[in-house]
Amino acid sequence: MKQRSYRSEATLFIEQLKTQRPHLEQQQQQGRSIWWDKPQDLETSQERQSVRVAQKPYVYHNA
Repeated sequence: MKQRSYRSEATLFIEQLKTQRPHLEQQQQQGRSIWWDKPQDLETSQERQSVRVAQKPYVYHNA
């Protein structure tokens, strides 16, 4: 017996969107590179960690 392959409405929508707009994935990658793919500086990261103020265990109680 052959199994039918199920594809959700979301999957069908995304497939249809990609066929209608083939340049969409490239635009997504460009947007990601603008906002997220940044070189990381270890010294700056360590400095930020060292100056953080410790949070109290339960912040909603002022006792």
